[in-house]
Amino acid sequence: MFHVKHVETPATPEVAATVFGDRLDAAIRYAELLVTEGVVRGLIGPREAERVWERHLFNSAAIAELIAPGAHVVDAGSGAGLPGIPLALARPDLRVTLVEPMQRRIAFLDEAVEALGLDAKVVRGRVEDTAVGESVGTVDVVTCRAVAGVAKLRGWCLPLPRPGGQLLAIKGGRASDEVDEHRRVMKSLGVGTVRVMKCGGEFLDLPTTVVVVERTPRRQARAQARSGRRP
Repeated sequence: MFHVKHVETPATPEVAATVFGDRLDAAIRYAELLVTEGVVRGLIGPREAERVWERHLFNSAAIAELIAPGAHVVDAGSGAGLPGIPLALARPDLRVTLVEPMQRRIAFLDEAVEALGLDAKVVRGRVEDTAVGESVGTVDVVTCRAVAGVAKLRGWCLPLPRPGGQLLAIKGGRASDEVDEHRRVMKSLGVGTVRVMKCGGEFLDLPTTVVVVERTPRRQARAQARSGRRP
């Protein structure tokens, strides 16, 4: 259980009530956990406290606009729960599974999920592990944040979503360059579409950059196979 020392958390922005609605109190509690236990356990840097809302909670919650109602979302390499926990707070209709290989981070995630009263599942492992795939089951969306380059993410995360499902990777300023560099290879490996989108412009000064990778729908993949064309 958390035994959090008092640390002054940055004031809650007014727009947080719009982003998190009825779960605003839980979002505030999560922000407190990040700037206390999250720093102590080395999950975020000590200088992150000043911008915990903008850089972590809002940046993560922004991708909710790309996810269909009731979707099963797997957060790959969840770390401190980003973007999975803010997504679960902003979108209680989602079924969220947090996947993380490191035990010390799993401990934080387990404690955070309990403290925040979230109906989220925590799984230890890597998304490319067969056991993880068997544990999480059918997935609509895989999310990740600052985990790896686009090319590696495709191999690690894309087998999980169902045909027609998505990988949503929160990236930095080079996202478009990475996509242009690897687009042809990803297309040859069963990716339907790859595009870069901006999210959260209504509440972020700097909108979240997201690489959206879609798996080829099963019907389309079969048609391509019959015609002798690669996806």
